[in-house]
Amino acid sequence: MLWHEMTIHTTEEAVEMISNFLHEAGAGGVSIEESGSLNKKRDTSYGQWYEVPLNDIPEGQAEIKGYFSEESKVEDILEEVKHRIEGLREFGIDPGDVRYEIKTVNEDDWATAWKQYFKPLRVSDRLTIKPTWEEYEPEHEAEKIIELDPGMAFGTGTHPTTALCLRTLEKVIKGGEEIIDVGTGSGILSIGSVLLGAKHVLALDLDPVAVSSARENTALNGMERQITVKESDLLGLLSGGDGSELGITLPVDIVVANILAEIILLFIDDVYQALKPGGVYIASGIYKNKVEIVQQALEDSGFAIEDVCRDEDWVAFVARKRS
Repeated sequence: MLWHEMTIHTTEEAVEMISNFLHEAGAGGVSIEESGSLNKKRDTSYGQWYEVPLNDIPEGQAEIKGYFSEESKVEDILEEVKHRIEGLREFGIDPGDVRYEIKTVNEDDWATAWKQYFKPLRVSDRLTIKPTWEEYEPEHEAEKIIELDPGMAFGTGTHPTTALCLRTLEKVIKGGEEIIDVGTGSGILSIGSVLLGAKHVLALDLDPVAVSSARENTALNGMERQITVKESDLLGLLSGGDGSELGITLPVDIVVANILAEIILLFIDDVYQALKPGGVYIASGIYKNKVEIVQQALEDSGFAIEDVCRDEDWVAFVARKRS
């Protein structure tokens, strides 16, 4: 089967929004390649290994590819996507000097080829992400394995915000917590939380494809009893009851959200309501140019900033609800 491959050259800052535009436009798959300058220092702090040479995409830039079926009116889709990308500037997101390319490719060229680049990845002292098709043995007794088959649409854990979030959860989770994971995607943060000792995680996402992916990965890790996946946002959850039928009791100990700063700003008060006094909010996915505005919004809503964690140009806040 033939597919239209739409390549968008943009900035790392705009990646998540543009990826979402492509999904909403009907893409059968989306791949992302961010800056991997050949001069860039590789992080080996947790024993990571690299079998694929880093790319030569300029620092801060990215290439996003969306795949559309052969019968799609790809030129019309391109015009729609272009319009939405230009609109990002109104929200303070700079897509840069955007360039577009379209070509026709065979399904075999992209549908599974990406898997050769997804290798076991040690993201923290205790957590390693392992694709289902790879063999890997833990290096020590405390090392926990996240089995993952992300499909074409969701995170593998290689993005700095995901690794940053998992490392932050490792510092915050003490054992026995009830957690809400907002915008769960592949379910990777929920799975990691259970491995770190959480009692139960409620994983929320508005995208039905994400919900399906998270459920599959939850089952893959044998965590159906510890993780409940629901198609909802946080506001919908708060208006629907006390959460007990979903494996948690509101308010909870921890809320984690690895999404864009613009979205985080929309529901800070909802997170505050969902947390116990003294509960912790881990807000990640924040690009460096949005740090001050998110910090101010958190403090204005009654949170105390306990930690600011960084990975490359991305930031995660650890914010505690004042008692």
